[in-house]
Amino acid sequence: MSTIRLAAAVALALVPAAAGAQVLQERNMPLAIAQELAQATVEACAAKNFNVTATVVDRAGLVRAMLRADRAGPHTVEASRAKAFTSASARNATSAIAEGAEKNPAARHLASIEGFLLLGGGVPVKVGDEVIGAVGVGGAPGGHLDEECANAGIEKVKAKLR
Repeated sequence: MSTIRLAAAVALALVPAAAGAQVLQERNMPLAIAQELAQATVEACAAKNFNVTATVVDRAGLVRAMLRADRAGPHTVEASRAKAFTSASARNATSAIAEGAEKNPAARHLASIEGFLLLGGGVPVKVGDEVIGAVGVGGAPGGHLDEECANAGIEKVKAKLR
């Protein structure tokens, strides 16, 4: 009998929490901005003579747009996608994640997460403080240069990120 009373008490305690729940509202990466961001990012790298691939993902890490420069290597496609996914998932720049993994032995295991790539070049795309996606770049001669191109691309579309 006491088990039934306990179950009833637990069920009644949960009712107010469920009654106060509301539908979540979140901003998402629209296709037009994703395409423009990918284009601006590839152009920023091309201006420095870097042949790259830029991938833009939504908040869930799913690809919205991808552009590969004419002379970008085939490996840059997956590298840019993985960097974008990692950045969107962790809601942080991949260079910061990589740095943290180098300094913190426990964080080194992040590299074991399927789809994560701990190299510079992935940058979250934000509206205010809310991450709505990320851009990943692969192909410049260094992750720091990939990241510079990603930031330049974000800067070009910044006015539309409201």
